[in-house]
Amino acid sequence: MAAYDAIVMGTGQAGPSLAFRLAGTGMKVAVIERHLVGGTCVNTGCTPTKALVASAYAARIARRAAEYGVVIGGDIGIDMQRVKARMDAIVAASRNGLTSALENAANITLYRGHARFASLQAVEIAGQRLRAGRIFINVGGRALVPPMPGINEVPYLTNSSMMDVDFLPHHLIIVGGSYIGLEFGQMYRRFGSQVTIIEMAPRLVRHEDEDVSAAIKDIIEREGVNVRLNAKCISLVKRSDEIVANVDCTAGAPEVAGSHLLLAIGRQPNTDDLDLDKAGVRCDERGYIVVDDQLQTTAPGIWALGDCNGKGAFTHTAYNDFEIVAANLLDHGPSRRVSERVTAYALYIDPPLGRVGMTLAEARNSGRRVLAGERPMTRVARAVEKGETQGFVRILVDGDSKEILGASLLGTGCDEAVHVILDLMYAKVSYTIMQRAMHIHPTS
Repeated sequence: MAAYDAIVMGTGQAGPSLAFRLAGTGMKVAVIERHLVGGTCVNTGCTPTKALVASAYAARIARRAAEYGVVIGGDIGIDMQRVKARMDAIVAASRNGLTSALENAANITLYRGHARFASLQAVEIAGQRLRAGRIFINVGGRALVPPMPGINEVPYLTNSSMMDVDFLPHHLIIVGGSYIGLEFGQMYRRFGSQVTIIEMAPRLVRHEDEDVSAAIKDIIEREGVNVRLNAKCISLVKRSDEIVANVDCTAGAPEVAGSHLLLAIGRQPNTDDLDLDKAGVRCDERGYIVVDDQLQTTAPGIWALGDCNGKGAFTHTAYNDFEIVAANLLDHGPSRRVSERVTAYALYIDPPLGRVGMTLAEARNSGRRVLAGERPMTRVARAVEKGETQGFVRILVDGDSKEILGASLLGTGCDEAVHVILDLMYAKVSYTIMQRAMHIHPTS
C-alpha cells in the first residue's frame, strides 16, 4: 500500500490547484485522473466551446463586413476541419501544460485510472491501494441523458461528443434551451447549419427574469434559430437518414426532422461508480455529494469540490471551492465558507449575458424595497459604435441599505463589465460608489 498525506481524485479546476498548494507545504500528494487531465473545462467545456464561439463570431462579423464599410470579395465559407483544428490546438496546449506541471511537480505523483474507495482513508486504482488521511474528491460531472421515448433508437451528441464534430450538420436539433443548448445553437447557426432548439419550459433559460429570457430568444431568432417552447412530451425516432423529434407543443408542427441531435438537458455528477458508501460519504437524491459550508463531506477527512458537490456548475465555482478548502486548511486567517460567495455566471451567446446576485423576481420576493435601474444597449455609446445594440442592462439595489442586490447585463462586453458590480457586492458598499466613480468613455 502506497501512503500519502493527501489524495486528490480528479483534475478539474479545483484538484490540481489544491494539489500544488498541498505539495508546496511539503505534503506528499497523489493525484488521480481516469480520463483527460483538465476535466470538463479544459477538454469539453469552457476552453473548446469558447474557441468555437470565437470562430462563429468571426464568421458573423465577416458576413456583416459591408455594414462597417469593409469589402470582402466572394462568399464567406466555413471550413469546419480548420475550425476544429484551431480548437484542438488550444485545448491540447492547456491540457498538456497542466499534465506536464503535475508530472514534474515536487511531492506530486500522477496516477492514471479509475479510483474507487476501499475504506475511509484508502482508494484502489488498477489493483493498487493508496492511503491518506485527507482525500479530496473533484470528479466533476457529465451530460445527463434522460430516459425519453426513443432515446436508445437514435444517434445523439452531447457537449463532449460535439468536440469530435469536424463537419457542418445540415439541421441540428438541440433538446434543451439553457447555457449549452443556446451557445451551440447560435454558433452552429453562424457556421451555416439549420438549427432548432426544443425546450420543455415555456421560455428559454427559465431561471432568468422573463424579459431577459424574451430578449435572448429574440437575439437567436433574429439569426435564424428556430425555437420550440412548451415541448411537454418529446419522443425520438429514426426515419431514413433523419432524426425526428415528436413534440407536444402549444404551437407549431408536431414534429421536427433533422440530421443530427444534441442533448443539452442538464448535467449529472460522476459519483455513481466511486464506492462512496465504503468511506461513509453520503450523496443526495440526485447523486451530488453532501457537503457542509466548508465543503467537508459526511465522512471525516474527506472533502468534495467542484461540480460533484452540487454547490455550483461552473469553472469559477470549482476554483473557488479550492480557495475555500485551501484557506481553511493551510492559511491562518478567518475561515472561508461557500455561503459567502455571490452568484455569478455568464451565458456566452453573442451578445453575452453577465449575471450576478438576485434576479428581479427574486429581489421582489425577498420582501426588500427594491430599486431597479435599466438601460437598453441602444443607449450605450460603445454598443452603438460597434454596431451591436441588442440587449439591455438592469441593476438592482436595496432601497434601504443602498447595497447592490444583483444585475442582469445582456449586451456586448457584458460578460466583462459585470465584474465591476460583482466586486462592489463583495465589498458590501453603496451603489453610489460606482455612481461617483469616473469610468472610461465610451465603454461606460
